[in-house]
Amino acid sequence: MRSLGVGMVGYAFMGATHSQAWRTAGRFFDLPLTPDMAVLCGRDAAAAQAAAAKLGWRSAETDWKQLLTREDVHLVDICTPGDTHAEIAIAALDAGKHVLCEKPLANTVDEARAMVAAADRAQARGVRSMVAFNYRRTPAVALARKLVADGRIGTVRHVRATYLQDWIVDPEFPLVWRLQKDKAGSGALGDIGAHIVDMAQFVTGDRLTGVSALTETFIKERPLPSASSGLAATGSAERGEVTVDDAALFLGRFTGGAVASFEATRFANGRKNALRLEVNGSAGSLAFDFERMNELEFFDGTDDADVAGFRRILVTEPTHPYVGVWWPPGHGLGYEHTFTHEIADLVKDIAAGVDPTPSFADGLQVQLVLDAVVRSAESGSAWQPIEEGAA
Repeated sequence: MRSLGVGMVGYAFMGATHSQAWRTAGRFFDLPLTPDMAVLCGRDAAAAQAAAAKLGWRSAETDWKQLLTREDVHLVDICTPGDTHAEIAIAALDAGKHVLCEKPLANTVDEARAMVAAADRAQARGVRSMVAFNYRRTPAVALARKLVADGRIGTVRHVRATYLQDWIVDPEFPLVWRLQKDKAGSGALGDIGAHIVDMAQFVTGDRLTGVSALTETFIKERPLPSASSGLAATGSAERGEVTVDDAALFLGRFTGGAVASFEATRFANGRKNALRLEVNGSAGSLAFDFERMNELEFFDGTDDADVAGFRRILVTEPTHPYVGVWWPPGHGLGYEHTFTHEIADLVKDIAAGVDPTPSFADGLQVQLVLDAVVRSAESGSAWQPIEEGAA
C-alpha cells in the first residue's frame, strides 16, 4: 500500500488533536493510502523534538520551508496561528504538496482569496486542499445534514446557532496570541463563531447572504504572559491591549429565505465548549448540542398532535455516518473522533483524485461572513451584504 507522508506545522492544542487523528485514522478506517507521520515542525528545536517523540512523528524541523523540499512529505498540515496560514499554504500548494489548514482559513479576506487562487492552481495539477472544520464530521451533525437533504424537515425557515465558552472570564488571564488581532485575526468571532457559521451552512445546505452584527470586548487590557510559561507573571503590572472581540452576536439571512441568529462568546461563565444548533423547517425541526454530541433531537411535524414531540436519536448505530468502524451501538464517541473522520475523508479523497470538502473556497465563504460581521459591528450598519467568493 502506498504511503502519504505528512509534515505538520505546529504542535500545541490543534497539533495534538491532528496527531491523534493521523495516528488512528488508518487503524480503524480502511484507507487507500497509509498515513506516514514524517515530520513535525516548530520554531524551538528542543520543544519540537520532544513534541515529535510524544505525538508520534518520525523527525522534527524548525523551518517549515524544509517540509517543501522533503521527498517524504506529500501533505502539509497547518496547525499554526492564523497570521501564518496564507504564507505556508500557498508555498506548500505551489510546491506540489497537498494541504490541510486549520480554521478559520486566514486572518483576512485578501489572504483567503490568495489561498483559494493557489488551491485552484494546484487543483489543476492534482494537488488537493481542505480547511479543517472538524465539527462537520460529528456523526450527529452529518446525520442532521442528511435529514435536511432528504427533506425530513421540509423547507428550512429558522436557524439558531450558539457557541459559548468561559476560558477568559478571569481579567488576569494572560494576553495570549488568540487575544491579539495581528496573530488571530479576530477573537470569539473567528475562533468559535467560524465553526457555527460553517455548521449552519453545512447542515442547511444553504449560504448566508447578509448579516447585522455587534461585537464587544469586555476586558480591554490583560497581563503580558511570561516568556517561559505563557502564563501571567505573578504580581506583574505590565499589561497589553486586547485587540480582538470577546463576544459576537449577529442576525443573518440565507439564500433560500431562512433567517438565523448566531452568538459566539468566551464570556459565558460555566460554559466550557457549549456549541448548539437548532434548525426549524416547514415539516419538522432538528437540534444538536455538542455537550451531548452522540445525540440528535428530531421533531417530525407530520406526527399526530397527541403523540408529537422531539425524539432523541442516539447516533451510535453502525448505519449512522462514520460510526460503523468504531464501537458497538450505545458506546459513544468523543471530540477527537471528529478529527479522525476528517483525516479519513481527506486521505480517501486524495487517493480518489477528487476535491475534499470543505474546500478553501468554502473557507473563503466563511471568511466573507466573518468580514461582513466585523464591518456591520464597526459601522453600526443595520445590514451588511456578504460579498461573492470569486475574486
